[in-house]
Amino acid sequence: MTSFGKFIKAEREKRGWSQTELGALIKINTPLVSRIENDKKLMSFDKVELLANAFEMDYQELKDLYFADKTAKSAYEYKCSKNVFAVAEKQYEYIEATNIVQGQLKF
Repeated sequence: MTSFGKFIKAEREKRGWSQTELGALIKINTPLVSRIENDKKLMSFDKVELLANAFEMDYQELKDLYFADKTAKSAYEYKCSKNVFAVAEKQYEYIEATNIVQGQLKF
């Protein structure tokens, strides 16, 4: 496993693209690409779909990787236990079930 930034760098290099070329495809400047690839800055979420298109990857897969990285870094930064991920999964299931039930209400 690797960070989202390192993943982007590896995918960019695999394609033989410069940071400037990738930046042009996802509408960010070269210094920002560098900071993202070096894990100094998190890419804004609105660029993930552009990145998926540039890499010709499944958007959902890339979105999952983005949020997994973001969540793991936050949990580590705030010194949460690894149990936070099991709790988050249960919370996700609760939210999903609540939204499904609300969606079935008839008035």
